Amino acid sequence: MIDAINTISSAISGAKGVSSSLESSATQALSGSVASGTTQSFASVMSNMASDAVNSLKASEVASIQGIRGEANTREVIDAVMNAEQSLQTAIAIRDKVVTAYLEVARMSI
Repeated sequence: MIDAINTISSAISGAKGVSSSLESSATQALSGSVASGTTQSFASVMSNMASDAVNSLKASEVASIQGIRGEANTREVIDAVMNAEQSLQTAIAIRDKVVTAYLEVARMSI
């Protein structure tokens, strides 16, 4: 029981690190394109983030299946699932912001 609690608390602290790593990767992508003089389109940035989220979800499924088979320990499975959950929550938040911005633009008078 204590091992499970320690594993869960470690996974939660790992998930907080994932959030900051997503932030830093987005910042690096934007600053890298500015520093090199090239610009990335909004669509390409969103496409890359969506691809990363899908890859995270796939990795989580693989880890879950390996955990069921006994090929992966509980820590690896929890880390993968928490990473996938964080990616999904990020994607949902971005979607909500994009929809809100679109509705705001649609309400503007021309």
